[in-house]
Amino acid sequence: MNKLESKLNEELLARKEANQLRHRLSLTSYQSNEISTDEANYNNFASNDYLGLANHPATINHLKQNIDQLGIGSGASHLVCGHHQIHHELELSLAKFLGRESAITCSTGYMANLAILQTLAKKGDLIIADKLNHASLIDGAYSSQAYSTRYPHCDMDSLESRLKKETANKWVVTDGVFSMDGDIASLDKIAALCDKYQANLIVDDAHGIGVIGDEGRGCGEYFGLKQTQLPVLMGTFGKALGGFGAFVSASKTITEYLVQFARPYIYTTALPAVIASANLFNLELISNNPTFRLKLLENIDYFKSLCIKKNISLLPSDTGIQPVMIRDSQELMAIHQRLKESGILVGAIRPPTVPLNSDRLRITISASHSKIQIKQLVDHL
Repeated sequence: MNKLESKLNEELLARKEANQLRHRLSLTSYQSNEISTDEANYNNFASNDYLGLANHPATINHLKQNIDQLGIGSGASHLVCGHHQIHHELELSLAKFLGRESAITCSTGYMANLAILQTLAKKGDLIIADKLNHASLIDGAYSSQAYSTRYPHCDMDSLESRLKKETANKWVVTDGVFSMDGDIASLDKIAALCDKYQANLIVDDAHGIGVIGDEGRGCGEYFGLKQTQLPVLMGTFGKALGGFGAFVSASKTITEYLVQFARPYIYTTALPAVIASANLFNLELISNNPTFRLKLLENIDYFKSLCIKKNISLLPSDTGIQPVMIRDSQELMAIHQRLKESGILVGAIRPPTVPLNSDRLRITISASHSKIQIKQLVDHL
């Protein structure tokens, strides 16, 4: 073992001794509320497939009908020859769905957030970010030339204190729905502060699009925010929309600027057209059918009501993300293993993904779950 590998091995061993070593679970089935591995079958409460669209029969049929025409790969970046007409149609439909001026598609949500922050936040600017933001927002801030600072989670007084002290061009950056806690940022209050102190608001709504709001248009709709109040919005297709990829929605000026200057957009292979087609199909599916979202809300309420009866303490969340705090890594993994042995898969989230002593079961509820599955989960909990 050479010097580099020896050093890396020490870090791996330290993570293992801290009971924080991660392992990949290899599925042998499609993504659904029931999944299989080569070892066992599970009721799946770990996926972000909130509306059960990742394997919807109508979407699968749509893919089969289009694969011959669209092929598999996109072959190049958007600015070379990877941009298909279906990307354009998806972007137009997204803007219409969200009630915003324009949108561009990106390969992943991580790349989209890097593109936004690296490109828009300039040297001399200030990024003010929620402490529990997604890793892609944190890394995007670090990779920009702007100075960045963080405020305690959802603490509006601290945010205002930072905003009023600064004279630089300011960017307030937050998740819409926080992926590990399931709570929703107070975007109405944040937008008001941004207006008061002339700051620009960037929101990662990956876990809100398709789920939050009266018509599932996300946190912007939930708080009644116009594009002028929420100028830069990022969302993904890989969660409620059941597909893959991401988008940025903003004014035409901002999206065109990203197309021309955002390195993570310019130098990345475009999302395959056949996947963009599936994303568009699912977007139209939920636009015209509230049944999926209403079923999800019904299942969330049912799960929470059963937990109350069983005295199971949950973090305050009305979204599909329902965390149960354990706080100890060893105990968390023991509970996680016992649930697996009972045929139930939930997320076991440990540091450094979450702060120290906030280890948790991250339970995600889907519209596709049956009442029987949810009751079995709560009984085992």
